[in-house]
Amino acid sequence: MLPGVAHADLGAYVKARAAAADGAVDAAAAGYAAALAEAPGDEVVAIRAYRNALAAGDIALARRAAAVLVRSGVAPADTAILEFADAVRTRDRLRADDALGRIGSGPLDFLAPVLRAWLAFDRGADPFPILDNAGESGLSRRYIAEHRALLLIASKRLDEGVAALRAAVGADPGSIDLRWNAATLLAGTGRERIAREVLSGDDPVITALRGGLRKSRPGAAFGTSRLLTRLAADLSGQETQALSILLARSALLLDPGDDRAKLLLAAALAGERAFDRAILALDTVRPDSPFHGAALAERVGFLREQDEPERALALARGMAMRRGADPRDLQRYADNLSDLGQDAEAARVYQKALEMAGASATWVHHLQLGGALERSGQWEAALPHLRKAVELAPEQPVALNYLGYAQIERGENLNEAVALLERASRLRPDDPAITDSLGWGYLRSGDVAKALPLLERAAQGQPSSPTINEHLGDAYWKSGRRFEARYAWRAAAVYAEGEQKGRLTTKLADGLAQRTAAN
Repeated sequence: MLPGVAHADLGAYVKARAAAADGAVDAAAAGYAAALAEAPGDEVVAIRAYRNALAAGDIALARRAAAVLVRSGVAPADTAILEFADAVRTRDRLRADDALGRIGSGPLDFLAPVLRAWLAFDRGADPFPILDNAGESGLSRRYIAEHRALLLIASKRLDEGVAALRAAVGADPGSIDLRWNAATLLAGTGRERIAREVLSGDDPVITALRGGLRKSRPGAAFGTSRLLTRLAADLSGQETQALSILLARSALLLDPGDDRAKLLLAAALAGERAFDRAILALDTVRPDSPFHGAALAERVGFLREQDEPERALALARGMAMRRGADPRDLQRYADNLSDLGQDAEAARVYQKALEMAGASATWVHHLQLGGALERSGQWEAALPHLRKAVELAPEQPVALNYLGYAQIERGENLNEAVALLERASRLRPDDPAITDSLGWGYLRSGDVAKALPLLERAAQGQPSSPTINEHLGDAYWKSGRRFEARYAWRAAAVYAEGEQKGRLTTKLADGLAQRTAAN
């Protein structure tokens, strides 16, 4: 018997674990459900059933497994979030208060003041003293400020609400969530003109949201779902997929049509390699939704992660060719072309994206275009764009590194190129690729003593890189350390392909001979 699994259906449990490891969360949830039925009090089975049920969207199983964990006193803190959302959905005051008490006494306590305030609003009480007396700790300060604005709007104190909204947006200008939430709430209270003003601007995302404005009804269901979605967005990319899945699922219990929550759910599921479920979540985002373009973009990314580049390319092409495509659609298509080695065609599409962006074009547009031109053998056309990228973003290590390294490879402007790489290295000293570029620049300039320790450090940071190991081998050879040079070249040859593979074969046989550089 496996440790901690005393009476469960062992076959179902083992199959469920294997399915979960493959991202097959539906099969995993079914297996854990069978195991839990055989051992209804087993905590090990229950926690796995709980997590996989949430990933699979089996809320009934998640509730059942969570109840086992709560009774045993080992429930993770987020089970109280699911319980609270359920209680708000069913208007069960006692359950809501009990779940809120658990939230307030655990690691997610920073959510409690906002949730308590929305409950008070629903019950006809004044929510603002709750927020005013919450203390506003570092974690809760922003959420309290945002939801004070939303509660003022919900309370029809529009002037105060819009003023509080402006202040909160000013504290986090890059986020669309608060503006979207406020706009849907304003529209739901009959203030569509003000709602559209909240979504003013020419950014394609904001334009899409303004065109697809929906109406939200103020209340605890709205406030809870938006708070949970906001936290899920803040956690995105932080290796907290299990919590993000729980937050998004709980938000969707309260607002099944929240496409923003669906996008966050899909991203978290993909982080768990549950791509089938992630795509199902994206499929529920309707074509007329302002989030439909983002859903298609997520799907392209998932296909790339699943190593299906041709399907990703076809979808990205369709997005780039559709009416209303914006520069990001073209960039995404060009990115996929470049991934497949079609850099000449990618450069053509990047050029169109740059022209479409016009005055709002950034250093990224120029770097992408310059990079594609350089990789497709059009160096003279590439150089002005690479220089423009550095001009627009002189403190961006990736732009400095690209221009510096490209010139080093061609033996051009070596002093200028090394200076660019030195600046990139100062900005990002722990990046093995940049450290390698600078070491290679020194080597090509004839300063082996400066080059060698940098190339050794780069190889330690990225030991499987064929390029870094080849550069290191060249430096060892020029230092007279022939045995170590061949060792580094052999390491490079393990992963090298094409022309580099042939070059390494020659070096291993003949060394650098009379060469002055690796190429």
